[in-house]
Amino acid sequence: MAAQMAVNSGASLWGPLKELWETVDGAVLRRQPESVHLLDLQLKKHKPHFLSLFKNPPKSAEQREKVRKASTEGIAIQGQQGSRLLPEQLLTEAFILSDLFDIGELAALELLLAGEQQQPYFPGLTRGLVAVLLYWDGKLCMANSLRTLIQSRQGKTFTLDLSGELVALTTRFTDELMSQGLTKRILTLVSEISVTREFERLQKERGLGNEKHRKEVADLIKECRQALADSLFSWTCQSPLSKDDTLALIGHLETVTAQADGSLDSVSLALVMALLYCLDVSFIEQGTEDRDDLLQALPLLTERQYVSAVHSRLMDSQPWKLPGLQAVCRLAWALLLRVLSQLPQGSALVEFTEADEALADQALLGDVFLFMKEGILGCESFSQEEFYIRRVHSLITDFLALMPMKVKQLRNRADEDARLVHMSLQMDSELPSSLRKDLDHLMILIGEFYSKDPFGLELGLEFWCPTESLQHSSLQGSYLGMALQRPPHKQVVLSKFVRQMGDLLPSTLYISYLRMLKGLANGPQCAHYCFSLLKTNGAAHSDNIQGVSGSPVSWEHFFHSLMLYHENLRRDLPNPDSAHYRHPPLRGITQREMEGLTSFLQLLTTIITWSENARLALCEHPQWTPAVVMLGLLQCSVPPVLKAELLHCLAAFGKSPEIAASLWQSLEYTQILQTVRAPGQRQAAGIEVELNEIESSCEEYPLTRSFCHLISTLVEGSLPVNLGAGLRVPGFQPYLNFLRDSVFLPFPTRAYRRPAEKWEVADSVLEVFHKLLRDYEPQPSDFVQEIVELQGEQVPAHKPPGHSIMFHLLNDSPMLALCLSLLEEGVRQLDTYAPFPGKKHLQSAVLHCLCLLDLALQKEAVFMDLLRESQASLLVSPLEQLLQGVSPQTRRADHIVNIARYLYHSSSNPEAAFQSAKILRRIANYPNIQIRLVGDFTHDQAVSDKLMAGFVECLDNEDAEEGTEKDDVDSQKKVARIRHETQIHILNLLITSLELKAPNLALYLLGYEVKKPVSSTNLQDPGVLGCPRSCLHAILSRLQRGTEKRSGPALTQQAPHLAELCYQVIYQLCACPDTSGPTMRYLRTSQDFLFSHLQHLPFILPSNQIAALSQMSWLMKTAAIELRVTSLNRQRSHTQRLVSLLLDDQPHAQHAADGESGMEDETRSVSGFLHFDTVSKVRRKLLSVLDAIEFSQDMPELLQLDFFERTQIEQVISNCEHVNEQGHTVCNVKLLHRVLVAEVNALQGMAAIGQRPLLMEEVNSILQQVVERNRVRRSLSAKRHALQSWRSLVETLLTACPADLIPADERQLIIRDLLLDLHDKVLSEDAAGELMPIVAGAVFTLTAHLSQSVLSEQQQGVGLEASSGFASIANSALHLILRKLLDFILSTGGGYQRLRAHLYGSLLYYLQIAQKPEEPDTLQTGKAMWERLTAPEDGFSKLQRENLAIIESYGKALMEVVCRDACDGHEISRMLAMAVLDRILSIDRQNQWLLYICNSGYLRSLVESLRQDDVALQSLLTPQPPLLKPLYIFESKMALLTRVAKTGQGAVELLRCGLVAQLMECQVFDMVPDSDAHRVMRDPSGFIPSPMDRYRQILLPTLRLFQVILTSTSINHQQGAAQVLQWLIVHADTIQSLLRCQELSMGALQELSLLTGIISKTALPGALEMGGEVNSAALMEFQGHINRFQRLCLSLLGRLAGSERDRLLKQAEISAPGESAERREEMEVAMQQVCANIMEYCQALLLQSSAQAQFSICLFSPSGSEPAGRDGARTDLSSTVPSMAYSRVPSLGLVLYLLKNSAADFFRFHQSHRQSLGKLQSLDQLPPEELKELCQGLVSGPGAVEKISSVQRSLLAKRRLVQLINNRAKLLALCSYVIETCLFVLWRHLEYYLLHCIPTDPKDSLLPGSTLYRSRLADDSFSGLQASGGRGLSLSRVSQQDLDLLKSDMAAGFGEALQRKLLEVEGLYSQVRSRYTFIQALVRRIRGLLRQPKS
Repeated sequence: MAAQMAVNSGASLWGPLKELWETVDGAVLRRQPESVHLLDLQLKKHKPHFLSLFKNPPKSAEQREKVRKASTEGIAIQGQQGSRLLPEQLLTEAFILSDLFDIGELAALELLLAGEQQQPYFPGLTRGLVAVLLYWDGKLCMANSLRTLIQSRQGKTFTLDLSGELVALTTRFTDELMSQGLTKRILTLVSEISVTREFERLQKERGLGNEKHRKEVADLIKECRQALADSLFSWTCQSPLSKDDTLALIGHLETVTAQADGSLDSVSLALVMALLYCLDVSFIEQGTEDRDDLLQALPLLTERQYVSAVHSRLMDSQPWKLPGLQAVCRLAWALLLRVLSQLPQGSALVEFTEADEALADQALLGDVFLFMKEGILGCESFSQEEFYIRRVHSLITDFLALMPMKVKQLRNRADEDARLVHMSLQMDSELPSSLRKDLDHLMILIGEFYSKDPFGLELGLEFWCPTESLQHSSLQGSYLGMALQRPPHKQVVLSKFVRQMGDLLPSTLYISYLRMLKGLANGPQCAHYCFSLLKTNGAAHSDNIQGVSGSPVSWEHFFHSLMLYHENLRRDLPNPDSAHYRHPPLRGITQREMEGLTSFLQLLTTIITWSENARLALCEHPQWTPAVVMLGLLQCSVPPVLKAELLHCLAAFGKSPEIAASLWQSLEYTQILQTVRAPGQRQAAGIEVELNEIESSCEEYPLTRSFCHLISTLVEGSLPVNLGAGLRVPGFQPYLNFLRDSVFLPFPTRAYRRPAEKWEVADSVLEVFHKLLRDYEPQPSDFVQEIVELQGEQVPAHKPPGHSIMFHLLNDSPMLALCLSLLEEGVRQLDTYAPFPGKKHLQSAVLHCLCLLDLALQKEAVFMDLLRESQASLLVSPLEQLLQGVSPQTRRADHIVNIARYLYHSSSNPEAAFQSAKILRRIANYPNIQIRLVGDFTHDQAVSDKLMAGFVECLDNEDAEEGTEKDDVDSQKKVARIRHETQIHILNLLITSLELKAPNLALYLLGYEVKKPVSSTNLQDPGVLGCPRSCLHAILSRLQRGTEKRSGPALTQQAPHLAELCYQVIYQLCACPDTSGPTMRYLRTSQDFLFSHLQHLPFILPSNQIAALSQMSWLMKTAAIELRVTSLNRQRSHTQRLVSLLLDDQPHAQHAADGESGMEDETRSVSGFLHFDTVSKVRRKLLSVLDAIEFSQDMPELLQLDFFERTQIEQVISNCEHVNEQGHTVCNVKLLHRVLVAEVNALQGMAAIGQRPLLMEEVNSILQQVVERNRVRRSLSAKRHALQSWRSLVETLLTACPADLIPADERQLIIRDLLLDLHDKVLSEDAAGELMPIVAGAVFTLTAHLSQSVLSEQQQGVGLEASSGFASIANSALHLILRKLLDFILSTGGGYQRLRAHLYGSLLYYLQIAQKPEEPDTLQTGKAMWERLTAPEDGFSKLQRENLAIIESYGKALMEVVCRDACDGHEISRMLAMAVLDRILSIDRQNQWLLYICNSGYLRSLVESLRQDDVALQSLLTPQPPLLKPLYIFESKMALLTRVAKTGQGAVELLRCGLVAQLMECQVFDMVPDSDAHRVMRDPSGFIPSPMDRYRQILLPTLRLFQVILTSTSINHQQGAAQVLQWLIVHADTIQSLLRCQELSMGALQELSLLTGIISKTALPGALEMGGEVNSAALMEFQGHINRFQRLCLSLLGRLAGSERDRLLKQAEISAPGESAERREEMEVAMQQVCANIMEYCQALLLQSSAQAQFSICLFSPSGSEPAGRDGARTDLSSTVPSMAYSRVPSLGLVLYLLKNSAADFFRFHQSHRQSLGKLQSLDQLPPEELKELCQGLVSGPGAVEKISSVQRSLLAKRRLVQLINNRAKLLALCSYVIETCLFVLWRHLEYYLLHCIPTDPKDSLLPGSTLYRSRLADDSFSGLQASGGRGLSLSRVSQQDLDLLKSDMAAGFGEALQRKLLEVEGLYSQVRSRYTFIQALVRRIRGLLRQPKS
């Protein structure tokens, strides 16, 4: 029992019933797929509810007890664990509710709980009031479901075209209900339920809230009754009722009463119609195929009892409450009997069918036709149901056709009565009392019935029988298709009735007959037939000149009478100045004549409204001239009512533009509205007087209203510019003034007998204003004061009326004030929710006001601009500012609030809500107003809640439908479209506002904080913590609907554009920094929004591809933000879910939550059985989204024009283009249309007029073409946007998400798939070029990630051994990617250079994959040469070889593109193209590319471009450089040239191209910036390098290039060396200043290491001879330079080998402690390099001077002492012996010192190298501190090491160790080289000094020694060397003492320890490198020299 007592929080009396209705509605009305199954389930579940319709669950003591205890013990709630304690208050309310509706206590409690849940949807109501609504809503769902089920049945009257399965299901179900007594149940309910009774009960228990709640409850109750009655009606339409049911229905109708006005209410009407359909066999005539089946089922024919029971019941003389209703039923039965008697089956029923006459008589006695007119037609729901109308039509026509004798009797009776009346009039006696007016009533009924035709059925056609003479080609009569076939008998009878009634018509019937004709003329064809009838009636008697005795119902008669009236009355035209004007003369028009005239005018109006032919025929009739006569009559004194009819009639004539133009002139001429005053006239005349004097005193305004109507019709056609020319200032102005000042402004203060008329007047005049303003386009001419001449004087001309209205609306004018107060009045009236007279017209007037404001806002920008340009003296204010003014009624600035309040009434007044949204959206564009608006909207809490509720209600509205066609005939569709547009405007309002600064409207409407900082908002579900339901909730609930089903979010399909905007709002909220935090939290936690939507991607909408793409774009952009944010916040699970959703290729378990689960399980089990365990792959979500973006775009073909000039048209089109809100450039089609039509109209001449149709056709084709172009642009832009979003999502996935979420192998496969798919799409034939740049960008990112992923995988040491090739991704895939990439590059052709930049970048990343990573130099060569040659190819070189093969297969085409891009174009593309060339050249072993570059002249062009770079580079060295581009280009060029120079062939080619000569001419090398001067100008960010650094960036690449050239041209070494030497000499000053450099910074050391390297290879004495013929003077100069270089180099050695070295390293540590380690290493290398270069130079000089020591030159002085000053003080560093004369020459001691230091360094480095190697091999075991220390140098920023993952950390440590090891290896190589060269130089010098040098003793003369020394130098071919270092003199003074000292110093310095060390170096290093015993030999020789005894 307890289980059954659980409470259903969805309320069993509401939730399940709502679900039932949605299912029924979905299956029957919306025809959703797969719905039959669901419907079946629902019907089975709810069958008991249907059987006991509207029965409530009974109360019980047990339940009462349970509910009472809920506050202490708690109560179980379905779907929730445990029980919940409920507050006492809630239980009290539950008991009240239970007693109120007499329902079970639990049910009442459930309703209250549901009410609490639903409360946010009903702002301002308590849960109890919501529960009342839910109770009745549940009932209504039940009734609606019943009605819809019954409507879906198959039957005799209509069909819904549903599937057979569904119809069978519903028929079976409803039959069962019927057999269980549904009819009686319905009838009981209809009589039991009544609004007043329910309201009394509710009122007593305070169950009614505000007006809106009352109205909603009343509506629900009324709708319930209506739906029940409709169910019965629908049943009888389709199937007959049983005998008992029919009798019960009759019994119910007997008791029905009428409303106050005599009409039935809509429920009774439905039941009456149900009975009439029971008594209907008209389907027999239709002859449909299932006729016989239907006849079999008809109890009328099969059951005798049925007929007899019904017959006796209707024959019963007992009067009903409504005798008229009884009469209608009797008439229907009589007609039925008449039909039955004519059927073969009817013979059995003779006893009944005999009685038809008697019944008919009884019916007539009961005034049947009068009741039908008043009781049935008077009900307003009658004309809303097509089948009511058809049934009454058949009733009337059957009576006329089946009972002709009765009709004849009626006519005879009428004739008789007419005679009696006539007599009594002549004898002045009483009218006889026995007059029957049946025929009168019948005619008036026919007239009334057919004059309304809401469904356009034109049923009146049955009364017109087309005769042969009427066969007119333009008519589409009902039987014209088969003209020769005889019309049906019924039609003949009916048309005879119409004609005969008109013959010899008695005067009493005259008016009724005219009214009948008016009804029957309603419709385009009917009007034509009626027109012809009246024409032929007159024609028969046309011989009679007077035409008086002709038929009184003919045009002839009518117009003749009118003319006579005019004649008569015109004579009596009073003199306007006479005082008697107001008393019409006595012989006017009698009341009877007046009615006749009115009826005739109404008939005329109807005919000419429908038929244009009639309009023209009558108007142009020479005798009748109706327009003239009518205008004439208007001037006479006739009653205002008649004048009103005349004006209506003229308005109908004015529908034709041809007539309208002449009407204007006649109107002006007759001065109906006096526009010209006669000079002496005191008093106004015309309509103005009528209004102010007559109508105001009568308090009725028919004339004014019809005058407004006439003007409204006429302004639609044309506005005459020169109206009234000659007599007054021409134009429309007087009419406008009258309408504004006399009609509109005073309307609120006038008195009205009929309250509704007030609003009718306002509506009719505002309609004119609206039309005038709508058609007004501000023109520059409007603002220029034009002058017209009038009777000889100059007066200002009138402006167009639209201009005048604009001016009034843009000023604080009475007109604007009245419009605004009308809006306020309107919203106040609507808030009462009560019906009041004139409500419809008030709403219409309000709508016109809103339209006026909207149009003014729309046009004000152009208006103001033109006004400013014209410098006219008009003063206007922008309307949006005027709207902020203070309202005189409320004394508050609430105009905009009033406008916004219309949104709250969107359900009852959708158009006003639409205009309101439009106005708000226009105002929202002004940021300054937004802030004030937020204040106004939130100022009053009650208003604020209402406004919010209004916006939300508009967005929530489900009835909205996206429609394309603008002219919906169907009003429901139209309303649905308007609702949709309203939603669009509101969303656009939100989007616009979100771009403005806070606080703005959007934030308020979406529920964010407006008074506190936005980011502090805490979004909640509606109702939580008192949070109201905001627009955000509405948007989300619209988007979420359907996400749990397979079909995906329903909105994306139903309203694609709406969905797109919703997604955009969500994206904007997520993207804006203020709202992002709260929004994303809310979406993630309470909505799971992104996941549930992304899983349905891609959205495919064949009908609206553009919208689908936009929806996906916004969604993907939002997803990208979400991924980034969750990654940053380390919310791994969220990120992981989204990542796997987007990237997985394994199928997910689909949702089993939707109702289709049952079916799915079955299919799954079957498939499981068949497939066993094979898991099929599915397409990755990201790829399927890419598939949905169609890359091809069908372009519209070019215009084919015959008349217009194409170029001019294109020009016009481009002039009409503008950028729309979405940022697309589109052409304004309306503007273009106006321009083209104006052009066509401007053509003169007959030819032009003849060609006009063809011209217009061409204009049309141009417009269609432009519309198509706009569509193509929008489509392309949507594709671009979608692709861009897709790209950003992919990039976010790969970059922002934690790397370990996607394992490396999976990552590579994903990138492979993405790359291949992207390429396939972009390389297809018809891919649009506009999409290529985005694709290229994406390809670049993807390739970069691919390369990174592969490299990191290799660094972690996996994948290389894998057999499938390289890393996780197979080689074949890599090749495929390369091929596609190259195809893409080639497919871009000549254009798209910037796009290729991306592709070159991708190519570089791709080629990087095959680059071998840096390996540690272990110094263990181990392998012999042969082993290396025969070793198997490793993965890298294999891939590289294959890559090259693919690249070469593309041949010259690819080379051409890359080279062309490298040589000119955009800078970035050039740099990347050069980098690509560089890369390819480096792997191209065959030198194919090199040959191509050389042979095709590209290389020469590159080399020659260096000269142009010079100027740009010079500008770079100014303190504030313009751009750094030239520097980067230069570096790229140098890098490429250096790559070329690395092959001998390339280097020779470069020299041939004159590379060095070009560089010699560059002056930039001489512009060394002053390093101190620019310290100040440093860029604080450090991005822009200092001028000195920039200079080095230019110099160093050049020096490197020289070095490479010198190395590569070893064979033709001399040619290169000579050219480079020339460069050195050209820039000698600069070079020498660099060599003298004071500040040895890192940069300076790099410069020196390169310079000394070049000098050591070129500045050799022999280099000059190679340089060709050089004259001796130049040779001398060169020689001087070379000597200077040599001297500077040696002094540099002194600085670097000596004590300065340690000082420099210390200084480096101090200056940059953070990066000290690396910096120090680099400096050490650079210094060693300089020393090595200088020692190499010395060695070269020594070797080149002579092969033997005795002839060799000396570079070092013979002093063995080491340089002092170890303490770091700056010393001369040359020999410290002061007595020496050669102090400027470095001593041999320096070399020895360098030797010692190098040996010491060697061991230090060797030790460090071994340690690092050890660490590298045991990397896993290293302690974390050490790892951190290793990473420190490679990661920037404090604490950065902490943030990286451990995997990353060990990778970084590994990289750092390899770097250390290789650095040490380099140092070791340099040290060993320095040691070797030092030993050689020592040996050479010692050999010379100790063996060959002849010392000069002081006692000898100077000369002999010096000559000797000189001579031995002179013998050498190096004749230039005496001057070297100025040593010719100094060295000649070597004394014996010096030599001895040298020997002893050397012996001391070169001791055992040093020798051992040196030999150890050789053992450790040199022997491994297989240069066996060089050091050993030299050590041995030096030792020998030093031990040599003194000679």
